[in-house]
Amino acid sequence: MAVTTNGAGEPAGTTREPAGSSDVARRRRDGEGGVLNVFSHGVLLLWALMVTLPLLWAVMSAFKTDKEIFTSPWSLPGGLHVDAWGRAWSEAHMGEYFLNSLIVVAGSLFGTMLLGSMAAYVLARFTFPGNRFIYFLFVGGMSFPVILALVPLFFVMKNLQLLNTYPGLILVYIAYSLPFTIFFLSGFFRTLPTSVAEAAMIDGASHTRTFFQVMLPMAKPGLISVGIFNFLGQWNQYLLPTVLNVGDDRMKLLPQGLVALAVSQGYKGDWSGLFAGLVMAMLPVLAAYIVFQRQVQAGLTAGALK
Repeated sequence: MAVTTNGAGEPAGTTREPAGSSDVARRRRDGEGGVLNVFSHGVLLLWALMVTLPLLWAVMSAFKTDKEIFTSPWSLPGGLHVDAWGRAWSEAHMGEYFLNSLIVVAGSLFGTMLLGSMAAYVLARFTFPGNRFIYFLFVGGMSFPVILALVPLFFVMKNLQLLNTYPGLILVYIAYSLPFTIFFLSGFFRTLPTSVAEAAMIDGASHTRTFFQVMLPMAKPGLISVGIFNFLGQWNQYLLPTVLNVGDDRMKLLPQGLVALAVSQGYKGDWSGLFAGLVMAMLPVLAAYIVFQRQVQAGLTAGALK
């Protein structure tokens, strides 16, 4: 059977692409990708400036005098004036408030991570009647506005004689943070391999030992990620301690102290002291994120990678 060919020796009806068309298409795609990269990098750069410039300005203002803050607010400080830090730490009692926040957040964060990880592990790895109901009950707690519970919460804590106490705030913070913790960690525990837990059980490990010695270390990225989020939320919490710490200035936490400092320093005109107190409140949060930055990113992307 004869095959009809064109002048180039190819079968008849074959359409040849113009020379260099593939190069043109590739250059077009590269150009579009380059424009997209420039746009995305520009947006990220703008966002970084919007976040970092106010922080840097607050740090610079903490080392300035009040006159420098008003006369040259955007310039570098003429010298490192650290007396504002001393006034904020002692006269404004920021040291006491800092210690109170440290005690409350440390206790509540430990309790939240322990109870939340245990509950999330059971809900994610075991099947029993009411599993989904309990899970969605915790998820529903995330959508419940805490402001609606303030009045009954106040009277419950009053009847238990837990107002103006560390244990009272710690228990409330744990209850406030558990829904998000369980929701986050239950999804993370589902991504962990079942074969590892089964191997531990075959070797004779109990459920408790399997959880604490096998599964919990494997969930370290997720634990650090949700721990950072809980730390941020509990450290910056203002509404709950304002309602539960009534009439006792010695039990104020750092957010309450900052508000009181802003009001009092506004009348005194000690703006450098106000900025120094603000930087004191920001430093633990910045330090925690800088130290655990890689673990947070690994925890947020672990579920997608698996």
